[in-house]
Amino acid sequence: MRIIKAVWWWLGEIVGENEYAKYVAHLRHHHPDRPIPSEREYFRQRYAEKAANPGARCC
Repeated sequence: MRIIKAVWWWLGEIVGENEYAKYVAHLRHHHPDRPIPSEREYFRQRYAEKAANPGARCC
């Protein structure tokens, strides 16, 4: 059962399942004065940022 949970956690980390929760924890700890965006706003901002600054892509 521990192996299944570990694999499930690992897959969640790869696809970004816990990304928003980590961001909210970071904001609360390091920037308590900033407003916390909704999950929808967060992902909209992340995808817009990635589209504007693609970094190293093959295409």
